[in-house]
Amino acid sequence: MVERVAAYPRPPALVPCERHVRVKTLGRVWCDTRRSLRVLETFHPPVFYLHPDDVDTTLLQLAEGTSFCEWKGLARYFDLLAPDGEGGERRLRRAVWSYPAPTPPFAPLAGWLACYPSLMDGCWVDGERVIPQPGGFYGGWITSDVEGPFKGDPLHPELR
Repeated sequence: MVERVAAYPRPPALVPCERHVRVKTLGRVWCDTRRSLRVLETFHPPVFYLHPDDVDTTLLQLAEGTSFCEWKGLARYFDLLAPDGEGGERRLRRAVWSYPAPTPPFAPLAGWLACYPSLMDGCWVDGERVIPQPGGFYGGWITSDVEGPFKGDPLHPELR
């Protein structure tokens, strides 16, 4: 079944998901789960939030700065760090975010983690490789069952 992002609600919906989600970063599997929450917002591909028990939290380091979402509240960011095999480390800055105390409608998101697919080695949903949402600010996951146009797509400046 194809989902049209133009039909997603505003304010966004929070939907539990049991699809197989896998994320690889810094040369290792960071998440492999069938437990996620999807945020569905008009003209955005879904953003997948992953339960902290299902991700490798040893790679996370709290990053500076926050952002504010009118729907979900204050987000904090994390860098991903891993040894580079040569005595140093690889770092992906602000690659992951979370809402430690989201607004009441999004309370179930508290502590769950989202990542930017464009910064990962790869993200998959049910074995299908995700295409990152255009525009570096967005963290949406585009799969063959999600139909645009998508906010951030340079072919649709009216959605910016």
